[in-house]
Amino acid sequence: MRAARLHAVRLGPRSLAALSLVSAVGVVAFGWPFLAPPASQLSAHAQDAPWLFAGLLVLLVAVVAATIAESDLGPKAVAMLGVLAATGAALRPIGAGTAGIEPMFFLMVLSGRVLGPGFGFTLGSVTMFASALLTGGVGPWLPFQMLSMGWFTTGAGLLPGAVRLRGRAELLLLAAYGFLASLAYGTVMNLAGWPFMGAAASDISFHAHASVPANLARFVAYCLATSLGWDLGRALCTVVLTLFLGPAVLRALRRATRRAAFETAVTFDAPKPSPDADGTSPSGTAAVKHPT
Repeated sequence: MRAARLHAVRLGPRSLAALSLVSAVGVVAFGWPFLAPPASQLSAHAQDAPWLFAGLLVLLVAVVAATIAESDLGPKAVAMLGVLAATGAALRPIGAGTAGIEPMFFLMVLSGRVLGPGFGFTLGSVTMFASALLTGGVGPWLPFQMLSMGWFTTGAGLLPGAVRLRGRAELLLLAAYGFLASLAYGTVMNLAGWPFMGAAASDISFHAHASVPANLARFVAYCLATSLGWDLGRALCTVVLTLFLGPAVLRALRRATRRAAFETAVTFDAPKPSPDADGTSPSGTAAVKHPT
């Protein structure tokens, strides 16, 4: 019988509420071109809206991180979070600008799988923030990247069979999720920059006064024309690395998780009573003195 799954971050009611809130705002932030009617004031200020949502997302992601840290993110989880986030941030520049090859995505999938959805959301967000500092990629798109990667890694932690599914079946499940989630990540991130293009740029840019079906057709054309090749490269890279390196990385992560024993409370033994000055112990028995 297998042991129960350990969680580096156990989500409580407050953490779940904060994650739900930031996810809801994120859905609005990404999907506002399709949620707002053409005559709304939001559509009239299309160039300003993404900046407003970016500011809100920064605050909400900070609230989520503070809530998780306050509840369950202990020192051992902080150490593992730092190591994995630094590794992911270092992997991201490898292959950047070459057909979408981004090795960090497979590490996020495997980490979320082993360490659970709560740790996954925190790891995805922190890794994107650290990689942005490393590569100089700080801008209004960063909160969108942090939230998207948080969703990406959380999804891996929610996959079925976390305790019992092992071997080739688990690798195929993770590879399939990595492929689809990598495509979804690229599609969602397109929504962060697409409204900035302006209606006069081309026939595939966002038009603030167009209908929702018309803008949806423009967005699909935009994804096919600008990012599909990059997203496919990222997805295939994630699949290949998951299948070839997945067994070793999963074993290492699970071994580290077992040794860390995140859910085991730290206890201290009571100090042993010392003998009294007259040579007797507190229990009343004589203390044995050994010759020096």
